[in-house]
Amino acid sequence: MLVYGIQLPVQSQSTLYAESWEAAAGPADLVAVARAADAHGFDYVACCDHVAVPRRLAGAMSTVWYDPVATLSYLAAATVRVRLLSHVAVVGLRHPLVTAKAYATLDHLSGGRLVLGVGAGHVREEFEAVGADFAGRGAVLDETIDALRAALGPEEYPEHEGPRFSFRDLGQRPRPAQARVPVWVGGSSPAAVRRAALRGDGWLPQGDPRDRLPEQIARLRRLREEAGIEGPFTVGALTEALYVGEPGWDVGRRTLAGKPEALASSLRAYAEMGVHQIQVRFRSRSRTELTDQMAAFAAEVAPHL
Repeated sequence: MLVYGIQLPVQSQSTLYAESWEAAAGPADLVAVARAADAHGFDYVACCDHVAVPRRLAGAMSTVWYDPVATLSYLAAATVRVRLLSHVAVVGLRHPLVTAKAYATLDHLSGGRLVLGVGAGHVREEFEAVGADFAGRGAVLDETIDALRAALGPEEYPEHEGPRFSFRDLGQRPRPAQARVPVWVGGSSPAAVRRAALRGDGWLPQGDPRDRLPEQIARLRRLREEAGIEGPFTVGALTEALYVGEPGWDVGRRTLAGKPEALASSLRAYAEMGVHQIQVRFRSRSRTELTDQMAAFAAEVAPHL
């Protein structure tokens, strides 16, 4: 059975996906949506990560990008069971011990609900501003994942020795509540897929269309088999925009809309490809319409997944 999660509105407002009502929204709206996800069986709520957006990209990306640790910690206190996903944390912008301190605290405070999604990042000026290595960000991410495995593990004094980062005899408490914090790797390039297969507990594709997913999933499985890696691995997918029911407004030609049974039938194709979790997005004209859509999806579509 597919589980389903949602990227939160408001916290990132790229013109690619933000709805018009989000521009005037704020913390109360974030809490309402997170609580709706908590109540309606969503597996996770997700928050993006950008430290600063250069002026040349601000027209498309906007400069509204809430900090994921602050946002997810705030929402942890307003929810009970829903998991908290960074989708994705650009961990190459920070030293692994700084990242570990923040996310270990989040996991501790939330009672073990963190899923750490990580990615390489794509904004050169952002890296340059904080003194991070943009050109070498792939190799930095590889080592950072290894370092975070140690720093988010059970040991009070974690150890890591690598070409860029080295630490030992440095204690960090509180420890995460989870014995192993899941690390999902984002990205759809060959390097990102390889990184997810060999270093991650899951894969977060970056907008792969349906017809490309089977090939990507087959490569993930092949890479893991060749490396002798066993154990659970979560394959994700970003669905098309959804609208449950017959919309009385223009939701766009790329939106899947209509009767719940038809939506469920379409979404079950993801499971048939080997996908385990889908990230859904609903077209909406207000917070209320969004939470109503979430409720309708949970009641009328999810049982058929």
